[in-house]
Amino acid sequence: MKRMSLAGDVISHIALPGLGLALLFRINPLIGAAAALLLGTFLIWHLQKGGTLTTDVAIGVIFTAALAIGTLVTPSEDLIEALFGGFENLTLPWFLLGILLVVCIVAFIYRFRHKLVLTLFSPELAAASGVNVSRVDLYFLLVFSLTVLLGLRFLGALLVGALIIVPAAIGRQLTHTLTAFLSASALASIASVLIGFSINHYYPHFTVGAVTINLALGPAIIAVATLLFLLSLLRKKF
Repeated sequence: MKRMSLAGDVISHIALPGLGLALLFRINPLIGAAAALLLGTFLIWHLQKGGTLTTDVAIGVIFTAALAIGTLVTPSEDLIEALFGGFENLTLPWFLLGILLVVCIVAFIYRFRHKLVLTLFSPELAAASGVNVSRVDLYFLLVFSLTVLLGLRFLGALLVGALIIVPAAIGRQLTHTLTAFLSASALASIASVLIGFSINHYYPHFTVGAVTINLALGPAIIAVATLLFLLSLLRKKF
């Protein structure tokens, strides 16, 4: 709705330099990715705030540099994992931290939903109503980047954006109202992850003729999400 459909895909690439440097120096990859995302988010917000570039253009400028630098600094043996996920096993403390961050994201959307909608449809009216539009935009970008960060471990820098774009497209295809849109998008995302996990766990490999196909977790999740989107094209909006 903010005309940032590709932002999730591009912002995930901004994490690649930090991800690559962390893998190079053998520290937790998510720490490097978080640092790169934080820096990139503030840079995008600063360019957007200046009014000379729209958000999508600002993201695109930073994206090209981030992708090139990230590819250069990422060790070749870790590049596939950085791009497609699976670079680190999930431990209980990181799982609990992930749950906490998800709760924070949901709480942010609930707490700021009125300001987000108002700045989306009429920034001028929002400013006249006393809303600090620039600050709300910064909060939105930070939460957006946090959402990307949470998916990097499983989906990698190339695929994590799809888990933001595709479920939202499903919700937009099925619904007319904002509440139903958010609910349908969330359910589509959860279903994609659960079914993708199940496929990866029970059918990690299958053979077609003489070729063995590996069903990696990230591609399996996005394949399920894409299938759900195709099915959503057959349904009427509610």
